[in-house]
Amino acid sequence: MKLSRELADFCTRLGHDFAQPEWITRALTHASLSSPTRPDNQRLEFLGDRVLGLVMAEAVLTHDPEAREGQLAPRFNALVRKETCADVAREIDLGTVLRLGKSEMSTGGRRKTALLGDAMEAVIAAVYMDGGFEAARAVILRLWGPRVAGVAEDARDAKTALQEWAQARGMAPPVYAELSRSGPDHAPLFRVEARLADGTAMTAEGRVKRQAEQAAARALLDRLERG
Repeated sequence: MKLSRELADFCTRLGHDFAQPEWITRALTHASLSSPTRPDNQRLEFLGDRVLGLVMAEAVLTHDPEAREGQLAPRFNALVRKETCADVAREIDLGTVLRLGKSEMSTGGRRKTALLGDAMEAVIAAVYMDGGFEAARAVILRLWGPRVAGVAEDARDAKTALQEWAQARGMAPPVYAELSRSGPDHAPLFRVEARLADGTAMTAEGRVKRQAEQAAARALLDRLERG
């Protein structure tokens, strides 16, 4: 199987030359375009999440040998969260080669954080299946490297940080509301709003409701920091 010029260029940006190109093709195929003869990337996403987790756990331990578990956990979470995966995906223009069905194409699927994050995890798994753990590790460390070195020393749970922000200003704790739930039962997508007492609010999506709440809290914190 020969890759198209577009896919070959993407592999160059990724930093891995596939011996079995079918892995990267599958990793970039969203469920909206799947068929009995065209498997989607959901199983690879499951695997890639675990490979990324192992590499990042090792990376944060190595980066700060003196850190306690209570310091390492939030740093790890910041590095593996869906939003970070999506940011990395955008840096290598993954959205331009993502294979989507008409429904996702029409709703801007190439720009969606959830889709990009999932696809980035699937791509990691594709590298792992094609070249083994060391190949996947090399790709991850190259793409995530600056983030490992720059992850905030006091990285905290976003919901906790937002609550502390509100309390410091005499405000009631933020409120979280589920706005919608879409997708199949085995892979739902939650859209959640985080709102402060003054009406300031932000929304975010996640495969798990708690993940969506964290993402909404983080987005609201970012907005508050920008003024």
